[in-house]
Amino acid sequence: MMAPQLPIRILGDRFALAIGLGCAVLPVPVLAQTAVPGDDPIKELQNEIRNVQKHHETEIRNVQKHYETEIRNIQKQHDTEIRNLQRQLDDLKAAQAAPKPAPVPPTGGLGPPTAPGAPAPLQIPSTAGVLPPPSTRGAPPPPAVAEAKRGGWLASGIDLTLGGYIEAASIYRTRNETADISSNFNTAIPFPNSPNYHLTELRFSAHQTRLDLLGQAKVDLDTALAGYVETDFQSAPADSNSIESNSYTPRLRQAYATLDRSDLGLHLLGGQTYTLLTLFNHDMTPRQEDIPLTIDGQYVVGFTWTRNPQFRVVKDLDEGVSVGFSLESPQALIFNGPNAPLVPTTVSNPGGNHLNPLAQYSTDIAPDMVAKVSFDPSWGHYELYGIGRLFRSRAAFANRTIWGGGGGAGAILPLIPKQLDFQADFLYGDGIGRYGTSQLPDVAIKPTGILAPVPGLQALVGLIGHPTDALDLYIYGGLEQAGQTSFTVGGTLPFGYGNPLYDNSGCLHEGSALCAENTSRVWQVAGGAWYSLYNGSYGTLRIGAQGSYTRRYIFNGIGGSPSTDEGMFFTSLRYYPPP
Repeated sequence: MMAPQLPIRILGDRFALAIGLGCAVLPVPVLAQTAVPGDDPIKELQNEIRNVQKHHETEIRNVQKHYETEIRNIQKQHDTEIRNLQRQLDDLKAAQAAPKPAPVPPTGGLGPPTAPGAPAPLQIPSTAGVLPPPSTRGAPPPPAVAEAKRGGWLASGIDLTLGGYIEAASIYRTRNETADISSNFNTAIPFPNSPNYHLTELRFSAHQTRLDLLGQAKVDLDTALAGYVETDFQSAPADSNSIESNSYTPRLRQAYATLDRSDLGLHLLGGQTYTLLTLFNHDMTPRQEDIPLTIDGQYVVGFTWTRNPQFRVVKDLDEGVSVGFSLESPQALIFNGPNAPLVPTTVSNPGGNHLNPLAQYSTDIAPDMVAKVSFDPSWGHYELYGIGRLFRSRAAFANRTIWGGGGGAGAILPLIPKQLDFQADFLYGDGIGRYGTSQLPDVAIKPTGILAPVPGLQALVGLIGHPTDALDLYIYGGLEQAGQTSFTVGGTLPFGYGNPLYDNSGCLHEGSALCAENTSRVWQVAGGAWYSLYNGSYGTLRIGAQGSYTRRYIFNGIGGSPSTDEGMFFTSLRYYPPP
């Protein structure tokens, strides 16, 4: 069917014709009026002009009404044609999807089967159920309709998922840390010289309530984009820092963007998330980190982690094998000791613009460099990883830079598929304390002002069970340890970490300040359970309970090497909205 001419063109032709006729008629009445004696020719011409203008305006309105009606008819005709074509397309799809009937023996067309040897009558092909090919001359859908077909948020093609949970938690500690839901497994576990050793701690908290937003878009068959933001309320202006969890107010847990190219096996990430050293459940997919199930926001001793800004690239080499590399925001845990270096030294500065002025920031020269390879064969998940770090100080009017780093491995083994998993991982090296949940030091300061990396080890094992769909059980055992890194001048002036000349003689006497308490080792056993009271279309309501026992040891000094301990018990009620 030929499409009708455009209404605007027809309207223009009619309008020009009306104007032309008016111009041709105009001189005739004028000449006739001027021939009548005694009349005022000016008034007569003015009257005639007004009459002609009214006539033209009436004709123009009539033409507009006519073609407005014609335009509406054309639009209805196009809509009808599009609906018919769509109906034909739906019928064609239904016909192709329907099961094909069994072939019928030839009968010669109409009538009964022919006798053997008789010529077959003329075959008349049936046209029943055969649809003509769809016409390609239909008008395309309006742009608004085409955009709506993209779906997602505001028809942008981006899918948004809001997540997180609301938590009401209780905290009980046998030693008073004066801490919220995240515990301190190092310096805040007091010795008997502190009154807090003799005081228990009880508090409720909703600060772990979490909000997150995930945006995902499929650019084409091979390219995907995503962005993720996660936040909670575990922050206070005085303790904001850049060491492990970037706990600035308001607290930003994670915020990153990703680009994935499936055809190239390439994955890029930029933003703040867990360090690449953290053990994953499989490959190195973001949001698939193997985070302990603990209620305690500081997780468990031996867990390797930070949440810090980074740039990451991951390449899939083969099915089940991936390699990754990340440049991560640096920051050092520096142990200063009781005595200042013997030369002018700068190892850190208080926070400046938009940093916490109450916290110290190391004088970093390069990002932390992390490399990892992961294996996902038919059974289990395995990882090998390493880290390189640079530490800098300014001593005796010169910059002094040293190396640190280490390596480790991890694995997750499904002992009973979907019911019981065993996991284990460790990290060993020099200057790795920042990446342990107990926050042992990375470096100590020599008398010369030059930094010295502190040897460290952190390891974690765990069993995670899922006996039913509603019940999760877990138990973890973790260890973190620091090596002695001490220096002495003249046999009497101690420097460094864990120096045997530091005084521990008052650690067991309440009110005494003589307790250097340089932590040498921390170990912990933690276990708990989560149970889903409700899991359905209205979300999920879970209750949890966790208990832990932590033991802290210090380096031997004057007065010996006493130890201390702490028991903790947590409960939690969490509501997760439906996805």
